[in-house]
Amino acid sequence: MLRLPVAGGGVLDIRPSKIIAVGLNYRAHVAESGETFDKKLAGLPKEPVLFAKTPNVLTGPGEPIVLPALIGDYRFDEARTDLEAELAIIISKRARHVPEESAFDYVLGYTCFNDVSQRNIQMGDPSGWFRGKSFDTFGPIGPVVVRREDLPDPGNLKIRARLNGELKQEASTADMIFSVPALIAFISKNMTLEEGDIIASGTPSGVSPIKAGDTVEIEIEGIGVLRNPVIGEPV
Repeated sequence: MLRLPVAGGGVLDIRPSKIIAVGLNYRAHVAESGETFDKKLAGLPKEPVLFAKTPNVLTGPGEPIVLPALIGDYRFDEARTDLEAELAIIISKRARHVPEESAFDYVLGYTCFNDVSQRNIQMGDPSGWFRGKSFDTFGPIGPVVVRREDLPDPGNLKIRARLNGELKQEASTADMIFSVPALIAFISKNMTLEEGDIIASGTPSGVSPIKAGDTVEIEIEGIGVLRNPVIGEPV
C-alpha cells in the first residue's frame, strides 16, 4: 500500500486490485513506437490497446526507480529501460459496462504516473509486455491526487517528462486517441473495475532511456511534478 496526499487536504491509500495501462494512445507515439521497436504498426489502433501492470510497481514521490539486477544476466547488446509520462485515473467505485456519458461518475481523481518499461524484455518475451512492465518500482505515482471535481477537464492538460532537467516529452492529453471517458467505458466492458483501481492512460512521444544516477520528472498541468531518482538494484 502507498499513501498519497490529496490536493486540498487529506490522504489517500493507493491500493489497487489492478493497474490497467493503455498502449499507443498518442498519435506521435504510435509513429515513434514503429521506429523504436522496428515493428510495423498498421495505422492507429481501432480500439484501446490494454496491458496490465501489477501493484508491486507502485512507488511514491522521491522514491527510487530500481533497475533490476536481472537485466545484466541477459547481456543485452544495448539494455534499454524507458520513462513514460502518463495521466493516471483512479476509480472511485465498482464499474461495469459504463456508458461514456457517465464515465466521470466513476472517477475519484487523477495523478501523474511513470510507466517505466524495460524494452528488451518487453519486446522479447513470447508472452507479451507483462514482465517488462511489472518489475518492482516500475510505476512511480504522485505527487498528489487531485479530485475529479477539482480537475474537470482531464482531456486538455499539458504533460511533460524531464530527464536530469532536460525536456524529453511535451504534449497535451488533448492528443490522446481515446479520451478518459472512452477508456473507462471500453475497459469496463471488458472487466469490472473496482474502487481504487488505476488506469494509466498512455504516453506521448519522446520516451527516453534511463540509467542509474538519473533523475526523472513527470509533470502534468494542475497536478504537479512527480520526481524519482534511478538506481541499480544492489546485488
